[in-house]
Amino acid sequence: MSERQTNTLDTPDNSDTSDQRSTHKADAAATADSLRTDANPDKTSLTRTPTVELKDFADTARAGQAPPPPRPATKLQLVSRSTQIKEASLASLFFLCAFFAVLGVMLIFAFVAWRAFPITHEIGLWNFLTGTKWSVAEGTFGAVPFIVGSLVMTGGSLVFGVPLAVLTAVFMSEVASPRANKIIRPAVELLAGIPSVVVGFFGVVVIVPIVANLVGGAGFGPLTGWIVLSIMIMPTITTLSEDALNSIPMGIREASYAMGATKWQTIWKVVIPAAKLGIIDASILGMGRAIGETMAVLMVVGNAPQIFAGISAPISTMTSQIVLEMGYSSGVHRTALFGLGAILFLISMSLVLTVRLLSREHRKKTRKVKKGNTA
Repeated sequence: MSERQTNTLDTPDNSDTSDQRSTHKADAAATADSLRTDANPDKTSLTRTPTVELKDFADTARAGQAPPPPRPATKLQLVSRSTQIKEASLASLFFLCAFFAVLGVMLIFAFVAWRAFPITHEIGLWNFLTGTKWSVAEGTFGAVPFIVGSLVMTGGSLVFGVPLAVLTAVFMSEVASPRANKIIRPAVELLAGIPSVVVGFFGVVVIVPIVANLVGGAGFGPLTGWIVLSIMIMPTITTLSEDALNSIPMGIREASYAMGATKWQTIWKVVIPAAKLGIIDASILGMGRAIGETMAVLMVVGNAPQIFAGISAPISTMTSQIVLEMGYSSGVHRTALFGLGAILFLISMSLVLTVRLLSREHRKKTRKVKKGNTA
């Protein structure tokens, strides 16, 4: 046999292998196309299959093996219709809650203004706002004694309460250990939860005799009211002032220590000035609590419709006078009481507006400082 015939017999026939490779490649391409185009017509979900590389099929075909079977499809669930309805319902519920809160304030203001409006022609707005005499028997109704009494009680309570509350907040934020805070913070929070009538009883039984021995008289008057109100506004001012102090970045304190300042110098000259606006906001909110307080003030101030004449002379406030006389009032008398309520409402609104303006100015200054540091 010749050499050429021997080579022909020894060389294997590769025609079958080539056909198998072509078949494997065609099967791989068809499988990949079917995987890419397979989709679920349902609008709320899509069919997702694992990514299969054509290179893997080609390598498998070259190796003379059958391609692996496709993996089962897995579904990627989108937000269902029921979930969308639930979220829309919750958004509507939250909106209604906020709407009713605003609506409640507007309705209260409208009601008080409507009932107080007859003052303009029954008493005279100017006579009501500038009158210094209040006599139901004579039909004379002047609001000055009660406006002055409310402002005196509020101012005095701030003089007593703000330093005590701010120093307590500084101690809790900067000085006290965690173990001490576990005792002091619950005590402050508990003080905020004591009913005002209980504080009033405490004032009548304990504070009134002490004040009577110190300044003379019966002990009912502004001084007693200042002490009682300072106890009542202290938790509000303390909590908000502590939040303001805790919001100061620790880097400011560390920078002060790096300059050689002591702990007390850092607190007095760095931390408190940095938290000044927050402390002022807390004091204004405490003022709102003091000017609106009724039962405790009613029990300790004496309730005499006269202008402030000293720390031991009885006075009356707008809230205490409304509580005392609303039960038996009628006609012009009731209209005058609603007028006192309208004045009190306007004062409270002005305090809230002041807090909002101060907060806005603080945010503006903070933005300017951040822009300057960025530049």
